[in-house]
Amino acid sequence: MPFMLPARQPNAAGADAWYATPAGLALLASEAAVVGDALRQRPGQAALWLAPPAVDLLDVEGGALALRLRCRGSGFDGALRCGLPLPLASEACAVAVVQHVLDAKPADAALPLLEECARVLVPGGWLWLFALNPLSPYRWQWRGQGLAAREPIGWRRRLRAAGLAPDVVTLGLGPVWAVAAAAGEQEGAGLRAGYLLRAEKRVRALTPQRRRRALRWQAEPSA
Repeated sequence: MPFMLPARQPNAAGADAWYATPAGLALLASEAAVVGDALRQRPGQAALWLAPPAVDLLDVEGGALALRLRCRGSGFDGALRCGLPLPLASEACAVAVVQHVLDAKPADAALPLLEECARVLVPGGWLWLFALNPLSPYRWQWRGQGLAAREPIGWRRRLRAAGLAPDVVTLGLGPVWAVAAAAGEQEGAGLRAGYLLRAEKRVRALTPQRRRRALRWQAEPSA
């Protein structure tokens, strides 16, 4: 089933091409170590990694059980070609990495993919969402390329709508001005080109119900 989008949408081809430019590659290189950390978060358990077309899926160290897919038009390719819904069983992955694949899509098109990620995550699993920072001076590098940078508060709202519980802390990643990879991360998005927002799939614990006492009829007092 293809990933359906509204008729009016950003230029996805231009967005895909931007990540292959020196500016886009610098941002992706800045995130590579963190992506590797995400894929290794649950050793021995499966992980899902959705990445921009410019990413070399074999160039990032991570879990051997990671399914690595690139965003391509309305779907994905890499280890396999697919669209939504993802060809994965429910609760099949412990980690899902969504790296900038929603930057070129309208905000209302993000929810179906986030819901799919929530579906394939095990209870207690984590989604790692990488997004562009609208407050960064680096935004001039992607201006006019069909990319949409959105603030963390909007992504938290969408993650909750998908059934996930987002962290209160956002991590800033990537360069600020210079077109060069920037190692490390900072607390808060700040002026970094991108940021990371994590969300957990939580399942409410069942609350034991007390057994109701049987009602007893009270005899009427004798006259």
